[in-house]
Amino acid sequence: MDLLQNLLGGGQQRQEFEDFANRYDQGSPYDGISGDEAYRRYQQVAPQLPPDVYEDAARESFSRMSPQERMQFGQHLQQRSRQQGVNFPDFNQDGIDDRYQDPNFLAQMTGRMHQQQPGLLGQLLGGGQQQSVGGGGGVGDLLNNPLAKAALGGIAAMAVRRMMSGGGGGMNQAGLGGQSNVRRGGNNFGGIDM
Repeated sequence: MDLLQNLLGGGQQRQEFEDFANRYDQGSPYDGISGDEAYRRYQQVAPQLPPDVYEDAARESFSRMSPQERMQFGQHLQQRSRQQGVNFPDFNQDGIDDRYQDPNFLAQMTGRMHQQQPGLLGQLLGGGQQQSVGGGGGVGDLLNNPLAKAALGGIAAMAVRRMMSGGGGGMNQAGLGGQSNVRRGGNNFGGIDM
């Protein structure tokens, strides 16, 4: 699989990705990895993923959170989006969207964000800062929010795990996947068919 080889490489780099995925799997999803590593691995993996693989990895990542943690993550993402001027609607205007408890909804929403504006989720959760010259910046509030760390790190770890097990979804030899069921269009990430 070309995507696997291009992303994971061989030897030590592949071992580092496997170690990352193993540490993510141990304990709470945010215990075994740092915020910096979660952000860095997400930045390395996410841009390479076909939409269906990204969404599946996100679903697995969000499924590891409790409903309360998913709700808190969704509210945090909504708040960060508004702070950075990204249209993130409140569906019933009460400040709380109960669908945030659903890992499928969060996976579709983040998958749609990733399709429309690759890197936006990392930017929103990483504090909106650009990567520093030394390569260690860009994590902003991520270090202070274990759920943001769990989401970004989880998407990367679940995608790596899936690729290493040969479950690359609809990837062809060029590493391109089929379309997911998430509708495209506009900058409104709330228009997801449920």
